[in-house]
Amino acid sequence: MTNPRSGGGKAARYSLVQRAEDMGARVWMTSAERDAASLARRAGREGAQVLGVVGGDGTVSAVAAVAADEGRPLVVVPAGTRNHFARDLGLDLRDPGRALDALVDGEPTKVDLGVLGSRVFVNNVSFGMYADALLEPGYREDKPRAFATVAPGYLKGEQWVEARVDTPWGTVEYPQVVLISNNPYHLAATPRWLGRRFSLTTGELGAIVLKRPAQAPPDLLRHLRGELRQHKRGASASDDGLVVWSAPGITLHGDVRHLDAGIDGEAVRLPLPVVCGIRPGALRVLLPKDRPGIPPDHAVRH
Repeated sequence: MTNPRSGGGKAARYSLVQRAEDMGARVWMTSAERDAASLARRAGREGAQVLGVVGGDGTVSAVAAVAADEGRPLVVVPAGTRNHFARDLGLDLRDPGRALDALVDGEPTKVDLGVLGSRVFVNNVSFGMYADALLEPGYREDKPRAFATVAPGYLKGEQWVEARVDTPWGTVEYPQVVLISNNPYHLAATPRWLGRRFSLTTGELGAIVLKRPAQAPPDLLRHLRGELRQHKRGASASDDGLVVWSAPGITLHGDVRHLDAGIDGEAVRLPLPVVCGIRPGALRVLLPKDRPGIPPDHAVRH
């Protein structure tokens, strides 16, 4: 399954369709009438033993859900803008075509999937400024404008997530940022590896919650960076401003009927309570033997 629009047309720039077909793969192109999930299910009905996906995280997430449900291995070819899932699998983001080597001699491995009701997420579920930006018209075409539109309320401390989050240290009410990830992000790593997931097999979700301060910070992003630096210096997992933990399940609840959220970069509206869980080893992926994005051992130990 190939999303020709992902990454501003990376599939065409790197000739990924031709390269896949030259290796004997049948390529299905998404369109307004044919989404990635429905094409993946059709491919399975027509006898595909392996599912492949060329696109960004949203497209990968949709096909991964089908692959997991149908017990088929998945080949991921990073052709989006961020490619967080492919990055954390160690794939080469500079030359996405190298991931196609997995069709020939791929190494099978099992990784976890995050779940939210019937939805699957390979990366994360976010609430707050990022989720609001995703809902802005024209977000894909002009992301800076979308963020500039929604940012002022958060930056001034006048806007927050209308929910309460259960944590090991009690309930956090109306936080400014909530990020729930499929396996924890590493915050204590060196800058190069900051925000990476060194493992997708821990069987736990990661959670990062930035509390709403008593007085509005002058700059929300600077406030978040400061809390992360404090956490990296060895502060406890629950500090005055930042709460970080991992668990097999995380819940948001509140008095409103719905929350806007971003699931793997796609805008959604979720009914409360929001209950996130994880399916350990639910997805089989085929990975090329040469993966230059795997962090060195010393980075993981830090």
